[in-house]
Amino acid sequence: MTPNDNPFARDHDLCSDHCGEHPTVWDLPHVPLGLKREWLRLETRRQFLGKGVQALGWAGLATLLGRNGVAQAAESAMATRPALVPNFAPKAKRAIYLFMAGSPSQFETWDYKPMLYDMVDKDLPESVRGGQVLTGMTASQARFPIAPSIYKFAQHGKAGHWVSELFPHTAKVVDELCILKSLHTEAINHEPAILQITTGNMFPGRPSLGSWLSYGLGAINEELPTFVVMTSKMPHRTNVQALSNRLWSSGFLSPEHAAVALRAGSDPVLHLNNPKGIDGDVRRAMISGVNDLNRQLFERVGDPEINARIHQYEMAFRMQTSVPELTDFSNEPASTWDLYGPKAKEPGTYAYNCLMARRLAERGVRFTQIFLRSWDQHSNLPKNIRLMAEESDQPTYALLTDLKRRGLLDDTLVIWGGEFGRTCYSQGTLTAENYGRDHHPRCFSMWMAGGGIKPGTTFGETDDFSYNIVKDPVHIRDLHATILHLFGLDHNRLSVKFGGLDSRLTGVLPAQVIDAILA
Repeated sequence: MTPNDNPFARDHDLCSDHCGEHPTVWDLPHVPLGLKREWLRLETRRQFLGKGVQALGWAGLATLLGRNGVAQAAESAMATRPALVPNFAPKAKRAIYLFMAGSPSQFETWDYKPMLYDMVDKDLPESVRGGQVLTGMTASQARFPIAPSIYKFAQHGKAGHWVSELFPHTAKVVDELCILKSLHTEAINHEPAILQITTGNMFPGRPSLGSWLSYGLGAINEELPTFVVMTSKMPHRTNVQALSNRLWSSGFLSPEHAAVALRAGSDPVLHLNNPKGIDGDVRRAMISGVNDLNRQLFERVGDPEINARIHQYEMAFRMQTSVPELTDFSNEPASTWDLYGPKAKEPGTYAYNCLMARRLAERGVRFTQIFLRSWDQHSNLPKNIRLMAEESDQPTYALLTDLKRRGLLDDTLVIWGGEFGRTCYSQGTLTAENYGRDHHPRCFSMWMAGGGIKPGTTFGETDDFSYNIVKDPVHIRDLHATILHLFGLDHNRLSVKFGGLDSRLTGVLPAQVIDAILA
């Protein structure tokens, strides 16, 4: 081809001569003007200078390797993943994160505070509050009346864990749990708090926990995504928090590490099925053709995101076979439905998603995250938290039981919890049957099970008001460091250069692995 034959010849000033024996820009794959201008528009000064320095090296290398050698070297140098080897022997191979969005109250779940019954409707002492800044929803209240839970607690299991009567099924497997009662966060509102616990940072644009695990360890099963997310139907709609894909995005990591969202119904992954008139052979030929073009484009510009695009096309093609098999529950025995309950047959429910999570774990999906919303109970808490417990208790118990009897719990980490805690005082009017609770970041409860966690234990303590931590505080950074440790990853070494920093899930502040909860 000559410049006169090429429709993009007028743009040759934006191209460059790469290498070889007197090649011209017309020998290389061509890039439309609009796309070139978009790349130039997105180029930051730091990226420009950084790549300019690299270009000096490439220029010298070009004369030695030829065009194909440069492409191979560029692909190697720009690889976005570490050697997929744990830093030490892992105890967990996969994780299932049951995320209770909106923040369940610790007073009605795992942090039993009997002394509050002697202080019902009395004001929270200022010495306990300690001048804490409150949300706008309660800061103007004339008083802060203490509201003990109306639900009873009892001790269960060999460990004697105190468990609310709202969770009779989970109480049966309490000896598998490690209950953390001393988590804390800086965020007092939902969006930054959920971002912090899912991505390690209160600001959007960071990779999520599942993305870091995908980046650090890669896939177990190449036929399915490494990271899957599901959002569950809600039993009621009160103070519903919006969920967005920035909670499970790959941030500044390659897009291949972002979660694939499974939807309810006959089309669990959008645009996965072939359209009418297109069979598998035609689709394979189309993907191969597009990927050939993408490989040529990579040789032309050396952008590693192009290789991520190729990876995603290939994954989508493989998922055309693996996803229908994954979502076909017809071979599940009657005992499965008895275990998970009748709602497990309804796509999109929390029970259905828990069963799906077990099937994903069986098939080697590294990280599965299930979101269940409507735990944000500023008012009518006794009624609404009962609805949420009824929706989630049996399926959660079923998932743990199912994993254990299949021999999967030992190397599958299960996590249950929300983004922060709740206040011991009532938001709004307190009555004998009704109250609400505001946000409380100073302490909250979660539990973990399996995957190298010491079962039948508790960690951390709060004061009599579950307002302040009095023993063994656990920051979100510590939680993340511990999860990575269970997968054989050192949180200080799992990092990527971004924004001038060695960016990590745990950030730049100190984080500690919680050794006391490790089996």
